[in-house]
Amino acid sequence: MNLEIKKDLASNWFKTLQDAFCDDISKLEKNKVVFKSTVWKRNTKKDEGGGEFRILKNGKIFDKVGVNFSKVYGKFPKQFQKKIPWAQKDPRFWASGISVVMHMKNPLIPAMHFNTRYICTSQDWFGGGMDVTPSKIDKTEKKEFHKILKNMCNRHGKNYYKKYKKWCDEYFYLPHRRESRGIGGIFFDYKKNNYKKDFKFVRDVGVTFQLIFNKIIQNKIKKKWTMKDKEKQYIKRGRYAEFNLLYDRGTKFGLQTGGNVEGILMSLPPLAKWK
Repeated sequence: MNLEIKKDLASNWFKTLQDAFCDDISKLEKNKVVFKSTVWKRNTKKDEGGGEFRILKNGKIFDKVGVNFSKVYGKFPKQFQKKIPWAQKDPRFWASGISVVMHMKNPLIPAMHFNTRYICTSQDWFGGGMDVTPSKIDKTEKKEFHKILKNMCNRHGKNYYKKYKKWCDEYFYLPHRRESRGIGGIFFDYKKNNYKKDFKFVRDVGVTFQLIFNKIIQNKIKKKWTMKDKEKQYIKRGRYAEFNLLYDRGTKFGLQTGGNVEGILMSLPPLAKWK
């Protein structure tokens, strides 16, 4: 398949998914709170792509949720080029993706994160995943979440769930705190051996996240919480911010390739505490 066709298929899917997620989020908020949309360009002097980030704040369900789409291209800065696979000899790149971060009003509903991306250097590959970060672990919710993920992964490869769950557990870990960020999920990268198969998996990851966030929210939307629960959420959000600023690949990639700063940092919670 022609590389340009691959790029179009991937970026069009990510954009379609952005619309679908935002529609569901608006419905959950009964269309009473609207997304603020910002369209941005990577370079104002020449065409190097850009994207759109949409942020909704102060809803009845969501304290803050960001749904970002990007399609950018150009050349990696020299200091960053060496860190990217298959880019050491040629700094040119093309990348498109979607990322979602949900911070909830109700502290009994976990924070949720999702992203998928397609990157082209001298090779091209998919990456992404999803994870859930509760401030108070619900064993039933955790079990159901991983059951859905396992069933989805099994549709594409027998070893996918075990491999990508392990990768997620290792990735979303705060070494300075010696603790995991949440209850895990799946994380994958450098999927490049079979575009059709890999793209089918990436699409399924997106659709499954849509199912998961709707299900988790609907299950707990009416659960009553206390200020003690809220305080726990604020502390957990602090850990979330630490990970994203210190270790997150997407944050580093975006900041070092000329991405939109406000869009990149949309993952940060609106209010957090440390102790």
